[in-house]
Amino acid sequence: MFLLDKPYVSQLLISTIKSNAIPVIDFTENTTLNSLTNDQAVDTIVEQKNPCVYSNSENAIGWINENLATTPLPEKINLFKDKYKFRQLIQELYPDFFFTSVSINELKDVDFKQLPLPFIIKPCVGFFSMGVYKVHTLDEWQKTQDLIRQEMKQVKGLYPDSVMGDEQFIIEQNINGEEFAVDAYINKQGQAVVLNILRHTFVSDDDVSDRVYTTSKEIIEYNLLEFTEFTQKLADLAGLKNFPMHIELRRQPNGELIPIEVNPMRFGGWCTTADMAYYAYGFNQYLYYYNQQKPNWDKMLQGKEDKLYSIIVLDNSSGINANDIKNFDFNKVLQGFNNVLESRIIDYKSYPLFGFLFVETDKSNTRELNNILQSDLSEYIQT
Repeated sequence: MFLLDKPYVSQLLISTIKSNAIPVIDFTENTTLNSLTNDQAVDTIVEQKNPCVYSNSENAIGWINENLATTPLPEKINLFKDKYKFRQLIQELYPDFFFTSVSINELKDVDFKQLPLPFIIKPCVGFFSMGVYKVHTLDEWQKTQDLIRQEMKQVKGLYPDSVMGDEQFIIEQNINGEEFAVDAYINKQGQAVVLNILRHTFVSDDDVSDRVYTTSKEIIEYNLLEFTEFTQKLADLAGLKNFPMHIELRRQPNGELIPIEVNPMRFGGWCTTADMAYYAYGFNQYLYYYNQQKPNWDKMLQGKEDKLYSIIVLDNSSGINANDIKNFDFNKVLQGFNNVLESRIIDYKSYPLFGFLFVETDKSNTRELNNILQSDLSEYIQT
């Protein structure tokens, strides 16, 4: 069963559901899919011991909590969606890792001297990099509290409370090292299957944005075994079966893998990382999960030695309020790339981003990736 909801359903996902007659309940009302009724969907799912469910959007979590309480799904989802509960889940793997929770009204009362520097603060229930801040000093901490309150007011109502909360926050020690995003699922036997690995590139150590994610033959081959074993540990701790997930983690300088967060019931948000696997390697992640298949990486990586495949997230990092923007020159952005595989324009008045690009780049020429990484996008904005 696939659950479709806002903010975005890709054409690849729609065509996958249609051509494979996958049962679906469509909350978007914007597709031509033959959607099941609410009762039909519930009956289909609850009769299975470990239902094979996928949602393109965490907006569907509220429906799952309300309608599927007799299944293991709400409990398993909450283990990962709530970042504080997730840290508690994996505490036995990282007994010395510092984390604590605090409400937005208690920020002013936090004993700063007891916090490890630098530290990260973010919503316990969050999405993208909204509300995420890295703090080094007391002065930064005082400014960050005001920024958090302002941002929470701006994003309030964009997503359901089950996706983006504005009341409870987690403070945790900073995790150093190279960052990766991993699409994976746990099959019906409880075995981990990795479907895609992307390196998350930052412009600096203090950057927490989502601008550039890159996958390649080298990235897959170097990390596949280790990341599969790591995902299996998470599955065993939580007792997962038939469970898709999008994992963000870092490999510390000493080689230890530490997860940043695990997003349940989906792959990358806005149909990004799953669609990139199709463009880069020619296989359909949605269908692989549904049919319980494993990628034949030896075959899929043939001929990919000199290529990089990147997702460009055109988030509004300009500092310009969306209401003051007259136009965003998407065509000018496209001109900065040699091979755009797909472009998606997003209504920046409704969401804090202008769109997404899927691009292929030669390993010998990464200038276009560096340029967009360092840009705040103001050169494409007319006010």
